[in-house]
Amino acid sequence: MDDFKLWYSTPAVNWNQGLPLGNGRMGTVVMAAPHREVWSMSEVTYWSGQVDPEPALAGGKRALEEMRRHFYSGNYDEGDRLAKQYLQPDKQNFGTNLGLCKVIIQFAEQSPDRTLEGSFRRELDLNLALAKAAWRNKDTTVYREVFASHADDLVVSRVWSDRSGGVSFSLSLEGETGSFHSTTMDDCTLKFEGQATENVHSNGNCGVSAEGYVKVVVAGGTVTGRDGRLTVHGADEAAIYFAVSTDYRKTGPEWKQESRVILDRALGKGYSSLRTDHIEDYAEQYNKVDIQLGTVSKSDLTTDQRIRSLAGGGDDDPQLFALFLQYGRYLTIAGSRANSPLPLHLQGIWNDGEACRMGWSCDYHLDINTQMNYYPAEITNLGDSHLPLMRYVEDLAAAGKSTARNLYGSGGWVAHVFSNVWGFTLPGWDTSWGLNVTGGLWLATHLMEHYEYSQDRAFLESTAYPVLQEAAAFYLDYMDIHPEYGWLVTGPSNSPENHFYPGTAGGTVHQLSMGTTLDQILVRELFEFCLKSIELLERDQEFGEQLREAVDMLPPLQIGKKGQLQEWLEDYVEAQPEHRHLSHLFALYPGHQITPERTPELSAAARVTMQNRMLQEELEDVEFTAALFGLGFARLHDGEMAYKHVSHLISGLCFENLFTYSKSGIAGAETNIFVIDGNFGGTAVIAEMLLQSYPGEIHLLPALPQAWSKGKVTGLRAKGNAEVDAVWEDGELTSATIRTFASGTYTLFRGERKTTFHAEAGGSYTFNRELDLIDQ
Repeated sequence: MDDFKLWYSTPAVNWNQGLPLGNGRMGTVVMAAPHREVWSMSEVTYWSGQVDPEPALAGGKRALEEMRRHFYSGNYDEGDRLAKQYLQPDKQNFGTNLGLCKVIIQFAEQSPDRTLEGSFRRELDLNLALAKAAWRNKDTTVYREVFASHADDLVVSRVWSDRSGGVSFSLSLEGETGSFHSTTMDDCTLKFEGQATENVHSNGNCGVSAEGYVKVVVAGGTVTGRDGRLTVHGADEAAIYFAVSTDYRKTGPEWKQESRVILDRALGKGYSSLRTDHIEDYAEQYNKVDIQLGTVSKSDLTTDQRIRSLAGGGDDDPQLFALFLQYGRYLTIAGSRANSPLPLHLQGIWNDGEACRMGWSCDYHLDINTQMNYYPAEITNLGDSHLPLMRYVEDLAAAGKSTARNLYGSGGWVAHVFSNVWGFTLPGWDTSWGLNVTGGLWLATHLMEHYEYSQDRAFLESTAYPVLQEAAAFYLDYMDIHPEYGWLVTGPSNSPENHFYPGTAGGTVHQLSMGTTLDQILVRELFEFCLKSIELLERDQEFGEQLREAVDMLPPLQIGKKGQLQEWLEDYVEAQPEHRHLSHLFALYPGHQITPERTPELSAAARVTMQNRMLQEELEDVEFTAALFGLGFARLHDGEMAYKHVSHLISGLCFENLFTYSKSGIAGAETNIFVIDGNFGGTAVIAEMLLQSYPGEIHLLPALPQAWSKGKVTGLRAKGNAEVDAVWEDGELTSATIRTFASGTYTLFRGERKTTFHAEAGGSYTFNRELDLIDQ
């Protein structure tokens, strides 16, 4: 038995049952059935849309002052009207990521032996990043395996049989857009071309172009090509190679040769070497973490059976949670590598076509979704996978300078509720949800996270600080002193996608106000990080003085009349108490302005906020909300509540392939729609239940539930550039080892016990259940 396989005894009849592969750029979802296999191919740069000129919304500071005056005086209607006039752009060619094509493999029909049970099996092996399938009829078994190679930048498959000449199939391509077409190059090669065009998010004419090849190589038998189809007959085995390149950010025709070069190089190596190099390259990242939760394994049950068992109330499958964590790490590696051209989007690097055809767009939402995609990257020891997001934020900061200047008359940079691959930084095209003035800053906090985990001074000096300093320059220029409170506030802006009544319930619903809690939390994080960086880098002292004065003027976190953490500067009545977003809990996670040890009153208020949401019969129960509940309760050291919510995520908000989804009818979703942030958010929940860290602090097993009373984990990361192993029995820590890659002083916590030790770079420190140092 293998605890880290997703496996099934039934065919994948649709996309939500298929198994994902990826190499950080290309993705595929493999839908395997006995006589048919379909690969849903995607490529992360295959976007519709284009760079559009920024529209002239040149109100600047004068317009800001006018609308702020109305918000301060309580005239929200007029403030809203002016915000729409000056801060609401028209929709242009924003675009969306699109699916590329389907590879359709039709195997020769043979009469199966109906007396044989379990004659079909398909699986995804997380240890090797291989999708496999096997089908047996009365005298032959046909085996298939597929992988997406990061090492060689293509998707590769092998089909073989235990009987000579037992492999026969046809292969064809089906485009996902009207502009796609394929041609037969020779008896074993198809060439395809396409352009990412659609009419919902752009004008139907603009988008990235792609070109690639599919080649089949056989041993024994024959392969012939005709009318866009390759046919294999009577082979002992066949290898399939799929390569694609796009013209994203490329000039000149040279890009068209890239996929041919990739294919020729792969053919020169051959299947066996490609497979070996793929596994070695993947394992370098995947093997950094191991996890065992409990002693009982149910890996003899199919994955869909295990999900249903958990949904039925079974809590005797702790390794399902370990599988979910490793699946999240697998998806991170598959979707985001150090050299990926773009970060993970709404569906990672995969694409089922659902978000493309409706108002959502398969894009980079900056008010939780893109951020949550990277919540587990650092703690689960995949910091290199974080790097594509770092580069994306750099590009966003460069693009956002014109928006800061044109919209607000300010220096620095700003981005709002969402972005694309064309440098979009304007507000969304309705201020009710589009005027999130700290969306770009929220994304940029990942620069802080990457530095705090890595302690990479070169990264801080060359990337993190320059981007964040420019962001801080914007807010210093843009923010305003509240005439009543004397606080320095943002606005007008919204608390992501939420609504309130300025007065009593039942009045006019509004979204915009001054000084939303999320804005203030993020600005405080920004200013304080910049101050620490200024001290460490010994630069920009005058700018530092401005930041210190500003920090002293920021509003405090406030507790409302219901005992909740206020979501807005004023204690407004919630118009949607069932709302899916919990943005103001950033202070609890991933931030640390609220902790049970340091801020017990605010911690209690954060708990009330979550409880109030949970009590709503009409709670907008979606994947990222379940993850946020789990993360919040984990940070409050409430293991049972964290376990409840991650259990619900896995058993109630996952398809059979363990992809998480957003429920139909919520936020305009037309069906239960795959959104990958729940996979990553849930992975982060499980990791945070086992380890939490702040600068100089490491908390062991801070939210351990009874269901995981015995276990061990190796290789989780702590802030300060350290790795942590922990072993526990009967709910109690038995030993922990801290490996430190930078010198410093750490305080280690386990429940009420704590110890402080000084670590050297390259040191290894082992502690017993009492946190006594027993080995170094």
